[in-house]
Amino acid sequence: MVSGGETEELWKEVRQGLQRSPPTLPPKLFYDARGARLFEEIMRLEAYYPTRTEIEILRQHVDQMAERAGPDVLLLEPGSGSGEKTRLLLSALESPVAYVPVDVASVQLATFAQEVRRDHPSLEVLPVVADYTRSFPVPRPRREPRRSVAFFPGSTVGNLEPPAARAFLAHLAEETGPGGGLLIGVDLVKDPSMLEAAYNDPEGVTAEFNRNMLRHLNRILGADFDPAAFEHHAPWLEAEGRIEMRLVSRRDQRITFRPGLEDEPPFHLDLPRGRFLVTEHSNKYTLQGFRRLTEAAGWRTVETWTDPNEWFAVQFLERDP
Repeated sequence: MVSGGETEELWKEVRQGLQRSPPTLPPKLFYDARGARLFEEIMRLEAYYPTRTEIEILRQHVDQMAERAGPDVLLLEPGSGSGEKTRLLLSALESPVAYVPVDVASVQLATFAQEVRRDHPSLEVLPVVADYTRSFPVPRPRREPRRSVAFFPGSTVGNLEPPAARAFLAHLAEETGPGGGLLIGVDLVKDPSMLEAAYNDPEGVTAEFNRNMLRHLNRILGADFDPAAFEHHAPWLEAEGRIEMRLVSRRDQRITFRPGLEDEPPFHLDLPRGRFLVTEHSNKYTLQGFRRLTEAAGWRTVETWTDPNEWFAVQFLERDP
């Protein structure tokens, strides 16, 4: 996944997170090849409502969404994943100029890009391997698009803290340019029992997905985590308005990192029993709260689609010309 200067940058980010209270790990570390497969499995679980709810909204309204996007667009998708939702949108768009998927999971990205090329032979597909929360170059297509539209489904925006989400949305506004568009999914506030069930599935897939991050760290940063020494827990924090994914230490333990960088001594992390690592936040929004966030980032809401229960929303946003 990483090498050279990327390893040094990642280690700096990880070390800073581990020195917080409580210690944190960046969610992008979920998505090695195994983590990507586990997340695909999570999205098929009965308790995990966001994916199927959003897909149903897309299926019912994708023609309207494509009409909002307009013809001859460049479609930019940060965090493209396996792209089931993207396939729905691409099939509905009128003569799209190019598709730019951006993801850290390089193997999955390459596979998906090839599938899109096969299904849309006239579409220029320009994949970018990058951490989309940071600045990345957007390739220039051969044909000039009428406008750029970003596609950010899955309520992934909820994994960013509100200040970081606002900065990221502002970055997308810059990338799409004047008159640009954004089609975005957002998970809405609902009954806490439903939220907690979605992130603590009885099958244990989310728990394995969470612990897989530790295996990933062992491999890329020379850590010595014992994944079996951690218990998965994902409570709803009412005051913060979010689910918090945790790995709780089952015993007193010391973890050592040896990232293999020049002049970098081993780093030790002491975790007493009951101490937890925070691996992800999943912030939930009201429609009014999300509108305030997007407006602060330079977007205006054009149209909103929800399911009958109002569990989830997909919105089309625009920048002024």
